Amino acid sequence: MDRSRDLAMIERAIDLSLNGIGKTFPNPIVGAVITDGEGQIISEGFHQSGPHAEVVAIDNFHGDPEKASLYLTLEPCNHHGKTGPCSEVIIKSGIKRVIYAVDDPNPVATGGAQRLREAGIHVEQIPSERALFLNRDWLSKISLGRARMVWKVAHSLDGAIAAQDGTSKWITNEASRSDVRKVRDGVDAIITGTGTVLADDPTLNGVARNPIRIVVGERELSSSFNIFDGSAETIHLKTRDNDELLSLIRERGFNRVLVESGPTLGTSLFKDGLIDEILLYQAPSILGGRRFTENMSISTIKDQIRLLDRGIELFDGDVKRTLFTDNANNRRFICSPV
Repeated sequence: MDRSRDLAMIERAIDLSLNGIGKTFPNPIVGAVITDGEGQIISEGFHQSGPHAEVVAIDNFHGDPEKASLYLTLEPCNHHGKTGPCSEVIIKSGIKRVIYAVDDPNPVATGGAQRLREAGIHVEQIPSERALFLNRDWLSKISLGRARMVWKVAHSLDGAIAAQDGTSKWITNEASRSDVRKVRDGVDAIITGTGTVLADDPTLNGVARNPIRIVVGERELSSSFNIFDGSAETIHLKTRDNDELLSLIRERGFNRVLVESGPTLGTSLFKDGLIDEILLYQAPSILGGRRFTENMSISTIKDQIRLLDRGIELFDGDVKRTLFTDNANNRRFICSPV
C-alpha cells in the first residue's frame, strides 16, 4: 500500500478528532476515516460523547468493505461499556484493513488490534506523535488516575497577579482574555477558590461552551455572585483538602481541568504534584504586587524547579507561554508537535 497516503489519512483522522475536544469525557478524542480501494475518502467520523468515531464512520459507509481501509487515531476498544466493542463493529462491517496511530493503554478496553487480527483483518500501527500529544489529557488520566490539570496564570513581567491593594482586573489585554475563553472551551471543568470569587466575581465561561465550575474553599458565598448565574453547573466544595477535590474529579471522570485561582490554591496543587501544565499569560508591565506562587520553600538556585517548554504565542504584546511539569508522564509528549 501507499505509505504516504496512509500517513495523510492518519493526519486527516487526527484533524477530525479535534472536533471532539471538550465533548468526550470520560472518553478520549478519536477520529476515523474510511477510504475505498483507490484511496479516496468515502466516510468519516469523530467521537463527541455519542457513538465512537469508527462506529460513526462505518454507519455512514457505503462501499465495498473488502477494498476499504479504516484509519483511526486510537486503537479500537475491545470492551462492553455504554456501547459494545468497536472491534466487533469493525469485524461485522467486513472491512479488511485497519490502520491506527496510538495504542489504547486502558486495561479495561485494550486488545482491539489483536481481536481484529484474530478475525483475519490486516491491522497496522503507524505511530503519530501528534495524535499522542493531542490526546494527552485522556492518556494522562489513564496513566495518573486523574484528570490532566492545567494552571492558568495572568501576570506582569515581575510575576505579580494583583497590585498591592488586591486589585487584579485586568493585567493582560483583551486578546489574551479572549484566548483564555477559547481555552475554557476545551476543558471539562474549571477549579477556582473562594478568594478569587470574592475578589474578581468571574463567570469562568467559554466561547462555545461553559465548563463545569468547581469552587474550592470554606468561606460562604452569596448566590448573587456570577459563578452561580446558572450558565453552567457550579459545585461549591467546602474544603481546603486536595484529596477531596481529587475524589470529585475522579468521580466525574474529567479528562482536562483548568485551574484559575489565586496563589494559595494554585501553589498547593502544584506542590502536591497535581499540576501538569501551566499557561502563563504575561503582560508587558511592572506591578510589584502579589506573586502567583507562595511558600515554595526555595532558598537557593539549586532548588529551582525546571519546567518543559512547549512554546510561546503573542497576543497584541502579551506573551502566552505553555509549560509542562517535568515528569515521566509529560516527557512522552514533549517531543510531539502541536
